[in-house]
Amino acid sequence: MTTSDHAATLKILVLHGPNLNLLGRREPHIYGTTTLAQIEDRLRELGAELGAELEFLQSNHEGELLDRLHARMDTVQGCLLNPAALTHTSVALLDCIKTMPFPVVEVHLSNIHAREPWRQRSITGEGAKAAVMGFGWRSYLVALRGLVALLRE
Repeated sequence: MTTSDHAATLKILVLHGPNLNLLGRREPHIYGTTTLAQIEDRLRELGAELGAELEFLQSNHEGELLDRLHARMDTVQGCLLNPAALTHTSVALLDCIKTMPFPVVEVHLSNIHAREPWRQRSITGEGAKAAVMGFGWRSYLVALRGLVALLRE
């Protein structure tokens, strides 16, 4: 499907949390060797196919992620969020997700339920519409397809 096949282009925010800028170098046995730039390139390609315009932000700072969600609250239709370590700690991010007027899909490269006990609980996931995990970098593509399908219904 091309963008011209869609009535309107969807605007989707893609947020990456702490340390995801180190993908490709950080614990490749867990997270793989694909870099964040490569993931974003693949997302851009798929977004174009699906009629979705993507805006990306990676930050190691919780407040910057919150600020971007606040700033885009009325201008995007959905969000893919990989909160990384904030998954397990951020009540502020949870409260923000719950306030958004659009669906947020939580994304993880690894299956958090197969990790250390403290990583198995997602605080932020309590506010998410859905979660996709365990497919490595492909988790983002699965999440984008699911979010676009949900928004087009």
